[in-house]
Amino acid sequence: MSGSAPSFPPLIPKPLAVAPERGTFELGPAARIVALDRSEEAAAVARALAGMLRPATGFALRVARSPRRIPAGSIVLALVPGDRSLGDEGYRLRVDADRVTLSARRPAGLFHGAQTLRQLLPAAVESEATTAGPWLVPRVAIHDRPRFAWRGLMLDVARHFFGVGEIERLIDELAALKLNRLHLHLTDDQGWRLAIRSRPNLTRIGARSAVGGGAGGHFTQRQYVGIVAYARQRFVDIVPEIDMPGHVNAALASYARLTPDGIGAAPYTGIEVGFSSLAIRDEATYGFVDDVVREVAALTPGPYIHVGGDEPLSTEPDDYRYFVERAQRIVRRHGKRMAGWEEVARARLARTALVQHWHDPDLARRAVEQGAKLVLSPARRAYLDIKYARTSPLGLTWAGTTSVRDAYDWDPATVVDGVSESDVVGVEGALWSETIDTRAGVDYLLFPRLLGLAEIAWSPAAGRSWRDYRVRLAAHGPRLSARGVGFHPAPEVRWREP
Repeated sequence: MSGSAPSFPPLIPKPLAVAPERGTFELGPAARIVALDRSEEAAAVARALAGMLRPATGFALRVARSPRRIPAGSIVLALVPGDRSLGDEGYRLRVDADRVTLSARRPAGLFHGAQTLRQLLPAAVESEATTAGPWLVPRVAIHDRPRFAWRGLMLDVARHFFGVGEIERLIDELAALKLNRLHLHLTDDQGWRLAIRSRPNLTRIGARSAVGGGAGGHFTQRQYVGIVAYARQRFVDIVPEIDMPGHVNAALASYARLTPDGIGAAPYTGIEVGFSSLAIRDEATYGFVDDVVREVAALTPGPYIHVGGDEPLSTEPDDYRYFVERAQRIVRRHGKRMAGWEEVARARLARTALVQHWHDPDLARRAVEQGAKLVLSPARRAYLDIKYARTSPLGLTWAGTTSVRDAYDWDPATVVDGVSESDVVGVEGALWSETIDTRAGVDYLLFPRLLGLAEIAWSPAAGRSWRDYRVRLAAHGPRLSARGVGFHPAPEVRWREP
């Protein structure tokens, strides 16, 4: 159904400052994308922008580096290192009648600004099929920068496995929304999804199961490195999670020496939690942890290794603390910082640790008291595998239900009493995969709720409202459809027709 006209322009995330002007810029067949800066990074963003716009427009969109003369009708990209007000990811975008100018202090800002320009074009620009124009951009001046540095999504590939193509498609969707972290939950009771060369049974045995008895699967190290590179080209960091000391049945099925009783576990295909644990006081366990962390760290250029740590229901409290502190030292020895779910705050944490809040505010406060920073993933708001409503065909209900409004209408600075915005590095949605194993399932649960999370993470709290957001969101229905995203047409939004 049709909705009321969106506020101008209907951008998501909402920029810091927008000044609309009269008139339009028309992107034409002779347009060039000009990188004023001679750096390869700026030229790479220019090429990426051309690649985004070519399929639908059918235009050549040649990239020029620091030409003597800038032709009318060009899109100009410039790095301005001296503009500290933009930070590392902010940008300025000015659309005039004869050109578009995009400037940023860092290449990431140019890339994010390019996503805004993409949203200013008609929704058909998202199509892979060449479409007739005109390709008009409203004249506007935008000054923008993110509220939080960490803006992410966690994808569980352990309960059900998703291959390289689906991961890369998801990275493209994150980048379009200015999200910059993809946290891959690579291991759990149901499957081990990354090859570890020093421990081949982890994939020879541990990768061959999934929820419901599916075939499982895993990434080779070459595939994982390819995913990391694909993401970095889009200014997205991969955060690998190796969940331990619980959620380890796939590892226990692969190596009996890791079990508390020395008896190998059978593969697990259910969805219960909390029944598995590594042998905490056996030195073989820490040889295993060291092998895994060493190889994952070598494959991952980002600063964090996520060690999980959630729901350690089969690990004694003293053993749990002992394990987390040893794992933290191992992660540090391999040049990384430890991230973990909020339960790790029961142990002594380094001030460099990153703690992911999902359920217990007391543990979030305990982490902050130790000097750690928080990533916020409150289950009632940010767990995007939770059903929209009780009648939803996919998802879980242990945390209730999470409508599109519920997923948008909250603020990270107030979600945990006693935790201030300065204690928070960012926001992360979570998509657990117990009930999904297809692209259609991923799209249904993520979209459109992921757009709201992206705005919460990027945009200032002042000026955000559900009333305004729902109208802007409605305007994104045709854009999502043009990209082939099978989003849930939530009834609280009056969606615009394509």
